[in-house]
Amino acid sequence: MAKTVLTHARLDECLDAASAAPESFADLVEAALVEAKGRDLEIADPMSWHKEVSVGRRASGSFLNQFRQDVDSIVPLDRGAESLLARRIEFARTRLERAAGAAGLGHEQVEAGIAHPGTGWSPRTVDSVIAASTLPRPVARRWVELHALRAELVERNLFLVLINVERYAHTGASRVDLIQEGCIALFRAVDGFDWRRGLLFRTYAVHWLNQAFRNHLYNFGHTVRVPIYLQKAMKQVQEARIRLGDPKATSGEIATEGELDEHLVSNAVRASRVSFSLDAELGGSGMNRLGDYLEDEGEDEEELEQLDRLALERDVVEALAQLKTRERYVIRLRFGIGVDREHTLAEVARNLGLSVERVRQIQMSALGRLSTPGLRSQFAAYLN
Repeated sequence: MAKTVLTHARLDECLDAASAAPESFADLVEAALVEAKGRDLEIADPMSWHKEVSVGRRASGSFLNQFRQDVDSIVPLDRGAESLLARRIEFARTRLERAAGAAGLGHEQVEAGIAHPGTGWSPRTVDSVIAASTLPRPVARRWVELHALRAELVERNLFLVLINVERYAHTGASRVDLIQEGCIALFRAVDGFDWRRGLLFRTYAVHWLNQAFRNHLYNFGHTVRVPIYLQKAMKQVQEARIRLGDPKATSGEIATEGELDEHLVSNAVRASRVSFSLDAELGGSGMNRLGDYLEDEGEDEEELEQLDRLALERDVVEALAQLKTRERYVIRLRFGIGVDREHTLAEVARNLGLSVERVRQIQMSALGRLSTPGLRSQFAAYLN
């Protein structure tokens, strides 16, 4: 017999008194747990909070355009709906903890025993996720119920990521990387959000977003990673220079103005110099690197000649591989490739037991086979 599903509306009725007395929410949760015993919590369809987007208006091209289009299609939560969703999340978290405790499983064991679906939460993916889990069915179901609710709160606040990421656009950091960090930060904000305080989720989440963006810039904002304490010192040095009105102020003057240690100022000034990766692409073509245009005046000419010789040997071996065995043997002996000296036609003929004319014909056939436009262009650099 199929289980009766506990709808969100019925759960909200059980928890509704919490709006008047938030301090009694724990007692209401206990009563709701009794109400929900033996029943699965409803899994909402994500399309229920998405606006329909016509095919002609659907974004194409870059990931950012597609992401913005998807976020614009999501209906945000108002204060009341946000509070209801936060209460459901707390109820689902308590229910999961009870189920895991009854099965003797810890938090890490539960997280390791189940995986997020690749296509997002929906009623269609619930059964497949639970079936692929190594957890007991009740624990896996409670885990799915919790994370489906968390995903809804995150998804309906994704607009916060796009709004706040623009504040860091001038830093040169990749918007895609910042968006990724912002999405992760929203999940952390969901876990720490307390709806009893009367704040909107967006007010609380902005703190997590800014922290995530700053940490990303601290760790990945430079070609060579600069320690966070030194990056903060660099900011203080810049502010001191602005107050002094002299971009060329000495370390001593900056240290006095900013009340900093002079040695720290010197290190911050050196760390603030712009650096570029030798592997950085030029022109966005993906073909040219910065290092390809830099000349090392200290290079040894003999080393360059040796590299050219090795490259020539490799190309010759690849070219000879296109010949038949007898043709390759004749060419190697006649031109001294891989042997101690060049051999005459007569010497090659004696080695093969053939006439001199036959060896000459084999040689001409091999040279004709090697005389292709591709090979001529390949060896043009060595001939010039």
